[in-house]
Amino acid sequence: MSAFQTGLVAEARAWLGTPYVHQMACRGAGCDCLGLVRGVWRGVHGAEPEVPPAYSMDWSEPQGEERLWAAALLHLVPKPRDDAAVGDVILFRMKSGAVAKHLGIQSEIGATARFIHAYSGHGVVESPLSAPWARRIVARFEFPAKEAS
Repeated sequence: MSAFQTGLVAEARAWLGTPYVHQMACRGAGCDCLGLVRGVWRGVHGAEPEVPPAYSMDWSEPQGEERLWAAALLHLVPKPRDDAAVGDVILFRMKSGAVAKHLGIQSEIGATARFIHAYSGHGVVESPLSAPWARRIVARFEFPAKEAS
């Protein structure tokens, strides 16, 4: 595991216990799953590449648009879904036929695979990447490498 990957996971773990608050991205105060990824981005890269527009809990569902997936493709590096690595951003489809709209950050791979995510009703937690979660994965991304200063 590279120092960059270790740093990503350390940054994500620093968010553990942050309450779930829709549309927020403030460590310790509140975040949703997108807010967690945005916060980790700020922790490793500095300024975010863009500020997301306001979104509702059911955003993009009525239109059936994969907006979160499209945004991830703009700022993250896509990779094969089955090529898991520590620090990956994982995109989940929570219901069959629904748009993909849950994100997590892979914190461990292999037999003890885990991921960190902001989960409604639970806050930011580190969960086993169990079979029910793994079968919901639709895409996987890497954070772009940090540029040398």
